[in-house]
Amino acid sequence: MASRSLQYVNSRIPMLHLVEEDLERNPLFSKLLLELCQIVDPSGASASLCHQLEETQRELRLQRKFWLRVEVIHRLVQEMLLDLQVKKQEEGITEEDNKFEVCLQNCLLVSECKRLLPSSAEPAYVPLLGLRRKDMHELLPSQADIIWMRGRLRKQLEDALRKKCFTFLSFHQPETDEEGEALRAAKALRLATTLEDEKRRLKNEEEKHAEMEALLEKQMEFYPSVLFRCLLLLRQAASNLRLQAQSDIDKINVEYLETKSSALFLKLRMEELQVLTDTYTPEKVEVHKYIRSSLEAAVKSEKTELAASKQILASYEFLGTEFEEMVQEYTRLRDKIKDNRWAIQELSKTLP
Repeated sequence: MASRSLQYVNSRIPMLHLVEEDLERNPLFSKLLLELCQIVDPSGASASLCHQLEETQRELRLQRKFWLRVEVIHRLVQEMLLDLQVKKQEEGITEEDNKFEVCLQNCLLVSECKRLLPSSAEPAYVPLLGLRRKDMHELLPSQADIIWMRGRLRKQLEDALRKKCFTFLSFHQPETDEEGEALRAAKALRLATTLEDEKRRLKNEEEKHAEMEALLEKQMEFYPSVLFRCLLLLRQAASNLRLQAQSDIDKINVEYLETKSSALFLKLRMEELQVLTDTYTPEKVEVHKYIRSSLEAAVKSEKTELAASKQILASYEFLGTEFEEMVQEYTRLRDKIKDNRWAIQELSKTLP
């Protein structure tokens, strides 16, 4: 029950910003507020004053609407006269257009002068330059010309207003440019209502935005304390659980490092095998086999020759030291002959 009363009071008198504890601590005050809400508007004014204000605002809107209507027509007439003057200077106008322009300007001039002259009913009335409003009627065109001018003016005003409405409609709804004139006219008639609805919607969005900003400010004031408490709790939990979880963390880290090392070794082995696979193609393997067989055959042949040489050397060992001296002498003579050949070749290169 208290929550309903609180909602009702806050909706009727929002500037109080009451909470439920205020109503519970002061029951008489809450009763006074409930009675006050029945005679006070949410803005703080009395109901009668709000009614008078609404009537005044309604009358103001009517007067403003009437003034805007007259102002729009007056500006359209001014634009019409300006277009006729421009057309007269550039292309020239027909006699009928000239007659319409003169008649319309005279009517506007007389209307403006009559507006400036005070009415005879005003106190302390002193005619300006001895002129009276009835004197202005003598400057008006004939009644037939005025009737003709009004008929043409009405048609041109309708065309100008239709053009303005279509221009506003094209600006607000560009997709209507491809539609028919009847459909565009129907949408132009609803354009004022559409704009009013959009204005009301934008106002509601602005109010919601203001409420969200106020709520955001409150949350920004409240969140730091909550975050500080959370930080203290997290720090306490971390200090309590850090030692307990450290062994588990170390074990997990060791397992992770072992797994990662195994993965790295496997990756290195895979890269090694990939390099070997890329390096030794089947053709290269066949060539290496052929080279190996050739080298093995050569090694076998050399081993055979080595064995034969060892047998020969073994047989030569029975000849004694004399044969060894002969071998040394033979080796010395062979080296000397080799040196002499090299010297002869070098001399032959230097001689012409």
